[in-house]
Formats: sequence, structure tokens, C-alpha cells
Amino acid sequence: MGTAQRRKAPEDGGAATRLTVREGPEAPNLDIPAARTGVPAAPEEKAVTPPRVTSHEREEREEALAEALYPPLWVEEPARRRRLPDPVRTAAVRAVLIIAVTLMQAMVAFLCTLAGSWLAFPMVLSSVASTVVATWAALDVWVTRQVWNQRHGVVSTPASTARQLRRERRRAQRQARAAGRGQERIHGRGGAGQLSHS
Repeated sequence: MGTAQRRKAPEDGGAATRLTVREGPEAPNLDIPAARTGVPAAPEEKAVTPPRVTSHEREEREEALAEALYPPLWVEEPARRRRLPDPVRTAAVRAVLIIAVTLMQAMVAFLCTLAGSWLAFPMVLSSVASTVVATWAALDVWVTRQVWNQRHGVVSTPASTARQLRRERRRAQRQARAAGRGQERIHGRGGAGQLSHS
């Protein structure tokens, strides 16, 4: 910053004072270089260009900033158990619906019996029939699951068809490897002792 000094003007006879400003090396005047004032110039700094940011990186930064400012409402956790196979899932949904209808019929039959309504007898009969169907539906889920496991090799028991298929596949692979090694030996012996006729 500059320093200000007051000097008297000689031509006015001391009536008026003149204000002079002496500027230092950090003068705000941009037109005057610092070397003219008697102070050595500071080394020029190289202009640093910021690295180019791609749109993908910008989106990632924005997402990270949004996550920091607004934490998620819930955190997804991996499922503890695998999803049921589709046939088993279908059978389970069917069984749940049939059991729900059966429970509703039993409740209506009970309330109609308490009320002394004529609808009590038909509802009791239909709830008995629905109980038989619900039992079959529950057994169907278990049977469908066992069949799917047996066909797709999830259960590894000695009677499993999947284990037998795996054993046969391994045996076929071993035989193919042994045949390939035998062919390589034959080719190696035949080519080693031959002389060129040319």
C-alpha cells in the first residue's frame, strides 16, 4: 500500500498543502510494473489449467455430493435366502390363496351358526371341502419342491439323478482326455524318427 505525505506548495506561500502518494511494490495500479519502483519483480507464476472433467466424472461427483447431503431412506440388504424356483413359487401362491379362502369360509360358517342362519349348513359343507383342497395344495408345494430339486440337482444325495449325471459327465471327460493324450504320444513318436527325403 502506498504511504501518504503532506508537502507544502512553494508557489502558494504555504497556504495550500499538496498530498503526494508514494507507491510501494504492491501498488494496485496495474499499468506500472513493480520493477520501475525499484523493487525486484516477483517471478512469474505459470498459469495452471484445471484438468478437464468428463460428464461421467461430473455425474459421479454430483451423486456423491447428493448422497452426502441427503442420506438414503433405507439400505438394501442382500437376501438371506435364494428366490424360490418358479414352479414352487406358483404352487406356494396357489396354496396360500386356497388356505385364505378356507379360513374365511370357516369363519363365516361359525358366525352363521351362532346367528342361527340357514346359511350355516352350506357354509360348513363348503368349508370341509375347502379344507381337503387346502391340504392337497400344501402337499403340492412340498411335492413340487422335491421334484424340482431332484431334476435340477440341488439335493446331493446318493439317489439323486443329478449326482449320477455328474458322475457320467466326469467319466466321459476323463476318457476324452486319455484319448487325446494317446493321440499326442502317437504323433510324437511318428514324427521324431523320420528323415526328410529331399
